[in-house]
Amino acid sequence: MNDNDLVWEEVSVNHLVQDEYIDFREVDYRLPDGKIGPPYYNYSRKDYVIVLALDEEGKYICVKQFRHGVREVTTEFPAGGIEADMLASYSKSGKPESFYDLAMDAAKRELREETGYGSDEWMHLITVPSNATMADNYAFIYVAKNCKRISGQELDDTEFVDVYLYTPEELDELIKNGNFQQAIHIMALEMCKNKGLV
Repeated sequence: MNDNDLVWEEVSVNHLVQDEYIDFREVDYRLPDGKIGPPYYNYSRKDYVIVLALDEEGKYICVKQFRHGVREVTTEFPAGGIEADMLASYSKSGKPESFYDLAMDAAKRELREETGYGSDEWMHLITVPSNATMADNYAFIYVAKNCKRISGQELDDTEFVDVYLYTPEELDELIKNGNFQQAIHIMALEMCKNKGLV
């Protein structure tokens, strides 16, 4: 069996919620054996960036904020959406080099706005689906080293974010105790360790 034999054919789509934040769908598919499966649910959201950032002393720059999915305050790396207005400004400026340039700009913006830090040392680590089972958006993951504080926070009206610095040992302890809860963030950290980047 080749990959084409595994593809599901979309038969019908019902948009349950469709607004500027999410397109949440109920979808019927024809399965590879020809049968129509039960309804499946998936969604579209904007792509986003995650920044694994270290300051000049090698401490991880993390943020704490409330996450309504788990209904808890979580510790994680700075992250945020790639905004539609950024895409529009790229189109008008005549310099749409690539979506990766747009993502890099978003990563720099999110680090500065959420934490007040900036860096001249950036590297794209990996781009992965955020939840391949249900969503079609991607996480663009970056590493920023030797970050320096360059400003105060510039938070949106609905953002309530505290900044914390952790040594590698402290961050490992947070993960071990279940207090650093974003799976893709943990994956990024482990990838950096395996590549000798941190």
